[in-house]
Amino acid sequence: QVQLVESGGGLVQAGGSLRLSCTVSGRTSSVTAMGWFRQAPGKEREFVAAISWIGGSTIIADSVKGRFTVSRDNANNMGYLEMNNLRPEDTATYFCAAGEIATMAWLKRPENGYWGQGTQATVSS
Repeated sequence: QVQLVESGGGLVQAGGSLRLSCTVSGRTSSVTAMGWFRQAPGKEREFVAAISWIGGSTIIADSVKGRFTVSRDNANNMGYLEMNNLRPEDTATYFCAAGEIATMAWLKRPENGYWGQGTQATVSS
């Protein structure tokens, strides 16, 4: 089993920044990919970013490209989502998730992985 805990959410004004962290514990050696997803009230879950746990290659959603950066410190079992130039439409609960297969294959069915409880990010206008 793998456990994930997000932190770093909060309230920020438009144009501001937040850095979300994801602490990975348990069977960390099985993790091959980490993803960030978000869900706003009344909306479906949305993919934000993903990173290959070993190689570090990244995938960023078009909606946040140029503003968000995903990274990881696999030596310390940490993942990060750096969010800059935030907009009110970025308001959502942000979840980190981890998969145990190749990143692109896992992203087709991310529910087949481990998920954190989420952290709320609110951007005021």
